[in-house]
Amino acid sequence: MAEPENVPNLLQVVLDCTDPRALAEFYRRLLGLVYRPGDEPPAPGQVDERGSDWLVLTTADGVRKLAFQRVDTLPAATWPDGPVPQQLHLDMTVPSVAELDAQHERVLRLGGQLLLDRSDDPDEPLRVYADPAGHPFCIFVA
Repeated sequence: MAEPENVPNLLQVVLDCTDPRALAEFYRRLLGLVYRPGDEPPAPGQVDERGSDWLVLTTADGVRKLAFQRVDTLPAATWPDGPVPQQLHLDMTVPSVAELDAQHERVLRLGGQLLLDRSDDPDEPLRVYADPAGHPFCIFVA
């Protein structure tokens, strides 16, 4: 099947949040990303004008991955039990159960919350977390 010639390019995933800087810092540290030039945190004591509304994280070579957009309120997902669905989630992979366990400790240390633990599943070991703003994401062995 041939690919269509004129298709849009997926630039980035945008996450709504009430504190763009805090959520960007969580994912920056978790995924080893960097700020888009100009989006870096300000010097201590300076006003964080960029971080109050919109921030972008990229790979080291500038490929956009995630953006964070400020909203006034955001109901945290209650998935899998509750009325607020996850709406969108990020999938991340690691090569082994040992690495899954190591990442588990990192996620918790960075402020994530464990929602579901299937790390003992013989076919697809995984854990589901909520980031500090309540967005679910999965880390699984692939």
